[in-house]
Amino acid sequence: MPRSLLALSTMVAAAVVTAGVTAVPAHARPDAAGGGSVRDTAISRAESNVARHADTFGYGAGQALRVKDVVIDADGTQHVRFERSYRGLPVVGGDFVVHQKADGLLKGSTHARARKVALASVTPAVDAKGTAAGALKRSNGLVSEARSTPELIVWAADGAPRLAWRTTVQGLGDKGQPHGEVFVTDAATGAAIENYDTEREAAGTGHSEYTGDLTLDTTLQANGTYALIDPVRGHVTKDARNVSSSSLNSSSGTLFTDADNVWGDGRKFSADRSTAAVDAHANTAKTFDYYKSTFGRSGIKNDGRGATVFVHVGTNWDNAQWSDSCFCMMTGDGDGSVDPEQVDLDTMGHEMTHGVTSATANLRYSGESGGLNEATSDILGTMVEWYAANAVDTPDYLFSDQSTPPWLRRFDKPSLDGRSADFWSKSVGRLDVHNSSGVGNHWFYLASEGSGTKTINGVTYTSATYKGTTVTGIGNQKAAAVWYRALTVYMTSTTDYKGARAATLSAAKDLYGATSAEYATVAAAWTGVNVL
Repeated sequence: MPRSLLALSTMVAAAVVTAGVTAVPAHARPDAAGGGSVRDTAISRAESNVARHADTFGYGAGQALRVKDVVIDADGTQHVRFERSYRGLPVVGGDFVVHQKADGLLKGSTHARARKVALASVTPAVDAKGTAAGALKRSNGLVSEARSTPELIVWAADGAPRLAWRTTVQGLGDKGQPHGEVFVTDAATGAAIENYDTEREAAGTGHSEYTGDLTLDTTLQANGTYALIDPVRGHVTKDARNVSSSSLNSSSGTLFTDADNVWGDGRKFSADRSTAAVDAHANTAKTFDYYKSTFGRSGIKNDGRGATVFVHVGTNWDNAQWSDSCFCMMTGDGDGSVDPEQVDLDTMGHEMTHGVTSATANLRYSGESGGLNEATSDILGTMVEWYAANAVDTPDYLFSDQSTPPWLRRFDKPSLDGRSADFWSKSVGRLDVHNSSGVGNHWFYLASEGSGTKTINGVTYTSATYKGTTVTGIGNQKAAAVWYRALTVYMTSTTDYKGARAATLSAAKDLYGATSAEYATVAAAWTGVNVL
């Protein structure tokens, strides 16, 4: 049986080049009016719009705003994303996006569940010590060698603001990998609100094991040896030495070095520890390049910063994960018999794409929002594979087919894994997020390739719609552009599938126009998966 993939997040947001809208990184352009960047001006005007239209944004006494992201369209339209705090406490589910014209005139807004945020008191009835102890007890069996850290927050993800404790339990998972659980409890009663993983794990040249012989960007060091430090993109690839410690951080592990700058032996389950590093290093670069060339984003956080990439994490850990706190990619060695190292193209793209979500819409890893979170990583991770167009790892709509044969998830009919949903229903939000993601993955396939049976790059796909309707695809580049813009401009932390339909239609309208074939296909694909 294919295993579940979980994974943590980082980010991406940037420039979508199409016939309609081109988003250009705001920090790269001077303000024509002088005195600062376009980004700074957009933020200042957005803050003024929030203050001027306080009722619209639910902005009031005790609140403060923090800018999370700015997207500037080619026509000057600005989308400024804010998170809120209330009396110094972070507000979960109170985020919103200000949409404004180039001159700062308010065009509209997109909100998470909560608008108005006000509490009678920010003094908890349940103390931090008791909360921490309770979280450790609840995590028993899930996290070993655990430590518990409570944080007081305003919980508004369900639309009703209340004081709560968000307690993070960090320790080790079942394979010695860093693992954690977050427990949210009512600070007045101690009642459980929800819990979720802190890491979102996923299944996982030189001479690479997955994509043949490739050129690696390395660094020649002062001592004459070469190192897996990418001087173009900034990421560093290290050997974790199979550590089983949750204290793994960017300074941990051993940097891969070599005397002749030739790496790996091209074999799966290789005894040469640099072989997995070849794929990890090269595929991290491909992910970076995909976002840069497609969306104009310079690095995962659009700041040019490279990540730390670890291979050989844990013992027979058949998975991979992204860690925001470490700003690290962590990959395991597979199960030692069937599944090799988790460093193939779409797996690496999937994990790092969780960062896009974390730094933009920050889709909650629970319910339908969690399914959309996973679908985002499946969709854009798969697009990294299509972008690479490698003859050995041929692009397809089969997620993690190289490291988890024959595949972990597939897009044309997600239910073929025995667990995932092809269509939306009222029960979808109760599924594991890797299975509820099937609705979003199926939408992407229909929007890209359409309904019916067809063979693409040697793989035969058969995709049916909910009521037998016909969908004509627009190609995966356009479908991905729509999804990415929806994620970075219109989705919020509490977006569900109905909200995703609205967000992608808004994105399609921006990119191609409300009367375009692309807009019609986006709508038809959602109807095809029963999201109306």
